[in-house]
Amino acid sequence: MEKIALITDSACDIDNQTINKYNIRILPFKIIYSYGEYTDKVDITPEYIYENMKTEIPKSSLPSMKDIEAMYKKLTEENYSHVIAAVISSGLSGSYNAFKLVSERFENIKTYIFDTKSTSLVQGLILKKCGELIEKGMEFKDIIMKIPEIKRKLHLYFVFGTLEYAKKGGRIGRISGTIGELLDIKPIVEFDEEYGQCLTYEKVRGRNKSLKRLADIVDEIKTDRKLSAYVAHGNSENDAKKICDMLRKKSCVKGVYLIGQISAIVGVYSGPGTVGVCYCED
Repeated sequence: MEKIALITDSACDIDNQTINKYNIRILPFKIIYSYGEYTDKVDITPEYIYENMKTEIPKSSLPSMKDIEAMYKKLTEENYSHVIAAVISSGLSGSYNAFKLVSERFENIKTYIFDTKSTSLVQGLILKKCGELIEKGMEFKDIIMKIPEIKRKLHLYFVFGTLEYAKKGGRIGRISGTIGELLDIKPIVEFDEEYGQCLTYEKVRGRNKSLKRLADIVDEIKTDRKLSAYVAHGNSENDAKKICDMLRKKSCVKGVYLIGQISAIVGVYSGPGTVGVCYCED
């Protein structure tokens, strides 16, 4: 009988109830300041990072090979036969390659690593769907066949409070920043499917208009089904709640879920004021 583990890195954003229900294992990034190193989701919070960004923008490093190997050894001890991993875009991080290298050393566990070409809520929702399929008794080979289709039904958009931190962290992708900042342009951002990097979906002038546009995008998603909306934010809870209120008035939205703070590792590059919405075709 198959025993399937779900794993990810700490760029993943999803509610604790889902993490606990499906026993999702999270391998943490390291957050590095001049005065010390911290472990994401363990001994540092997104709030701490946002509150101290004016003083110092930290660096980061991906989950260590040693930590990934330790997790695989534990899975072996617990008699897991299979692993499904959904990791941050390979266009942003080396997580995918690190997971792949370590998993190949453990031939007793069959592993499928999915490069989401995205991050945050997309990682979390893919694993949530996988957890539901495992719960229904679906086999590993059938679940991994469904993952690309699950990804196609997820639509992630977000807006930064400022492009300052994405520019400084080198994660701005194909977003034009300098002129936009001067004109108070707030680009709606998405990930491209080929490289898994940020690009501009649409340019909007002003914070309030950009938040409204973030909610209105749902009307343009072509599907016969009603959608669920998952919202996360970077120390901008009031703005996230505003978007939730807008979305609850949409006839095409059947459920709105405020997940909470964007993970610390994503927050290092997105900065305070970021609000993201992932629309899910259920």
